[in-house]
Amino acid sequence: MDRNESPRVPGRGAQSASVPARFGLAARETDRDWLDERSVIDGALPAVRTTVTEEHPRTILSFNQSPDIAFDRSINAYRGCEHGCIYCFARPTHAYHDLSPGLDFETKLFAKPDAATLLRRTLAARGYVPKPIAMGTNTDPYQPIEARYRITRSILEVCLETRHPVTITTKSDRVLRDLDLLVELARRRLVAVGISVTSLDPKLSTLLEPRATTPLRRLTALGKLVQAGVPAHASVAPVIPCITDEFIEGILARAGALGVRSASWIMVRLPHEVAPLFREWLATHFPERGDKVMAIIRSVREGRDNDPGFFSRMKPQGVWADLFRTRFRLACKRAGIDQVRLELDCSAFRKPALDGQLSLI
Repeated sequence: MDRNESPRVPGRGAQSASVPARFGLAARETDRDWLDERSVIDGALPAVRTTVTEEHPRTILSFNQSPDIAFDRSINAYRGCEHGCIYCFARPTHAYHDLSPGLDFETKLFAKPDAATLLRRTLAARGYVPKPIAMGTNTDPYQPIEARYRITRSILEVCLETRHPVTITTKSDRVLRDLDLLVELARRRLVAVGISVTSLDPKLSTLLEPRATTPLRRLTALGKLVQAGVPAHASVAPVIPCITDEFIEGILARAGALGVRSASWIMVRLPHEVAPLFREWLATHFPERGDKVMAIIRSVREGRDNDPGFFSRMKPQGVWADLFRTRFRLACKRAGIDQVRLELDCSAFRKPALDGQLSLI
């Protein structure tokens, strides 16, 4: 092995488990001599296993006052995400638990099995005013462990019972497992589902999003949602210059042909530890174009790897950003995606029953 070459971690997005220096935690560094000798003696490194820890928070609904996003409350049933998307802006949240935003984020997961009970308690509180709850804002509600825990489904059951509006963002066709609930919610204008499609190349997808559903299955899921009458949104996100931008037109063309009438795009964001992790990923998989990719990203973020400012973080500037906007707009027009906006219904909300008693509020 070249002593300057990092070993590839099979089946994972991040290539290391570095701990962020910004919290003053002890750094983890692999001894190269040990690594070289170990590979000779024991062979290839073993696959990194996923572990899940159950946690029991006091609340489940998070509120925000960010002026540049369309929701003010959200639920994240899980911490960390096994999909392992290398570009995930949520990776730094693992650092608050003294864990790595790298491999730990996608292998050391946390589940909140009490989520539905906590939500029911929140919705029953005196003075609660309903507004759409966003799911999938930090980690994917339909990552693989949802098949075991079914926390997302239990939350949707509470939303249906209370007639509470909810939005979902995912990279998985596992959302179709809850199609029965989604159809009932859609009949009452209580749900909208967005599915993110980054590329049309399954090999590239396995590098970018190693444990997410393949692009074709995500597109198929969009079509099935449309056929079932569930409002479906195609998210071309994130757009990574010189890596995924070539697929903008193709994704939108396929989504439009499936009947999708709403779409959006987001430029890749690299906050905190995501930037060095992404650079490491580029050096591992695309060393010949890594410098160009980062140069374009910096050009749309005023010379920085990331722009954390409200509004500007969602609106990259410069020639490349203008080019992507124009391509996206024209592709939507050709695909017949007319950006239909659905207003979810908050007027039908009814407080849940607690402890077997019907609410009198």
